[in-house]
Amino acid sequence: MDRAQRRRETIAATLTAMGLCAGVWLIEHSPREELPPQPSPEQAALPSEGPTADPGTQAMVPLPPSEPVRVRIPAIEVDAAVMPLGLEEDGSLEVPPQEAANLTGWYEGGATPGTRGTAIVAGHVDSAAGPSVFYGLGSLKKGNTVAVDRADGLTAEFEVHAIEVYDRDAFPDDRVYGPSSRAEIRLITCGGGYSRSDGYLGNVVVYGHLTAITVTPEARPAAAAHPPG
Repeated sequence: MDRAQRRRETIAATLTAMGLCAGVWLIEHSPREELPPQPSPEQAALPSEGPTADPGTQAMVPLPPSEPVRVRIPAIEVDAAVMPLGLEEDGSLEVPPQEAANLTGWYEGGATPGTRGTAIVAGHVDSAAGPSVFYGLGSLKKGNTVAVDRADGLTAEFEVHAIEVYDRDAFPDDRVYGPSSRAEIRLITCGGGYSRSDGYLGNVVVYGHLTAITVTPEARPAAAAHPPG
C-alpha cells in the first residue's frame, strides 16, 4: 500500500466522525423540523459516470499549489475563511473550532484547490448556537459554483457535478478521496439523518471540478500582474 493510499484511508476512516462532533443544536430542537437539507437522488452521479466523470466539460490545466484562504458558494450564501487542517494524534482529521460558525477547513496534507488531484474542504453543519457554515450544503444542485480564493491572488472556480449522502458506516473512501487526473474539490459536512444518541448518521459530500481561473478582486497587485494564461 503506497503512502498516498494510506493517507486517504486514514482520513476516510476518521473524517466521517465529524457526524459525532455536531448535532448539539438539535438536542434542543425538533430534528424533524430542524434537520439540514439533504441532497435529492437526482443530484447524485449517474451510475454510468461515477463522481469524477463529466464528459461534457474539457479538463482545465491545473494551477500550481497555493493555499486556499476563502471559499464562496453563492447558491447557499456561503462566504467563509479557510483554515488549514492537519491530523490529530489518533490519525483523525482536525476540524475547525466548533464555535466558529463561519469557518471552513482545508486538509493541508492533500491537494490545494485548483491543483491536479482532490482537494478536501470540510465544515460544520451546526453548533450549540445554531446552523454553521455548511448547513445548506445538501441543497446544492448540479451546475452550482464553488469559488476558492487562493493565497497567490487567483480564484479557482469549480462546477458542482454531484452531491451525495453516505451512511457513516458505509463511507466510500476511494470514491471520495481517490486520485484524479484533473483539479477537483470535495466539500464535506455532517448529514444523512440524525439520532439524539449518536448525532448525525452520515456525511454529505459535494463533488466539483475546475472550470475557471480568475484573479481575486482583492488580490495584491503582484498577483494581478500575472493573470492566468
